Amino acid sequence: MSSTIRVSDDTKDKLRHLKREDETWDELLDRLANESRSMNPGAWEGTGKAEKAREAIKRSRESFGR
Repeated sequence: MSSTIRVSDDTKDKLRHLKREDETWDELLDRLANESRSMNPGAWEGTGKAEKAREAIKRSRESFGR
């Protein structure tokens, strides 16, 4: 069974840059969907790393005058 998914030209261009030469569109979308599952939200909880990362981002933005 197949489906049609409508995306904007801009979104398709972004996906095209992520797509490997030997990969079908279905394989690309499957790979991206599986990669997002490997994320571990909350992995830094209780380690202090999240706060350190926030501070680094804040310093970086300040250095660029944002």
